[in-house]
Amino acid sequence: MTEPVIARIDEIENLLAILRSDGIHDESVLRALADIPREIFVAEPFVSRAWENVALPISKGQTISQPYIVALMTQALELNDRMKVLEVGTGSGYQAAILAKLARRVYTLERHKPLLREAEEKFRELGLHTISTLHGDGGLGWKAQAPFDRIIVTAAAQDVPPVLVDQLAIGGVMVVPVGEVSHTQLLLRVLRTPTGIDVTELMPVRFVPMLPGTEEF
Repeated sequence: MTEPVIARIDEIENLLAILRSDGIHDESVLRALADIPREIFVAEPFVSRAWENVALPISKGQTISQPYIVALMTQALELNDRMKVLEVGTGSGYQAAILAKLARRVYTLERHKPLLREAEEKFRELGLHTISTLHGDGGLGWKAQAPFDRIIVTAAAQDVPPVLVDQLAIGGVMVVPVGEVSHTQLLLRVLRTPTGIDVTELMPVRFVPMLPGTEEF
């Protein structure tokens, strides 16, 4: 019974070594990735590849992001255990689970109700009780819970979403991919200041688009 556990530990350590070599230096982020079992968030046919540094498909035409991207976006947030975080685009729930290891409270919303229900089951399975969920339009954010210390967006917006900027606390940070799906998108780190925003480009990325409205099925 010990071989699968040993194999999984080896896979995790290999992934962490890759992430460190690619510039992920925040050890709290790396510990969170090691603690959350990625295999429970991937679709059954891809469980054997759960600890590879690749994006994998999930239902509704969505993906679970590459661990490097999850780690990079999380590191860019510069989280601590006093922070309140909004995630726009729950997807599989993997990113929210990572955030829950690092922040005081995580609010995550998803436009696809079936995806959200599946993610909620995973949160219960892992005992992640500091995550609140909402079925809603990501572009509208979660006004009733604003302001947020941090916001992370896991779908590409056309531009930095002003509605979400308004829901950031002054001094708060948002990490968001911006650009057309058919072109290169840029991952941005957006700092809200008393007079506006300061934007830093992190890297080119490719995300599914942020779409308006919600889906029930």
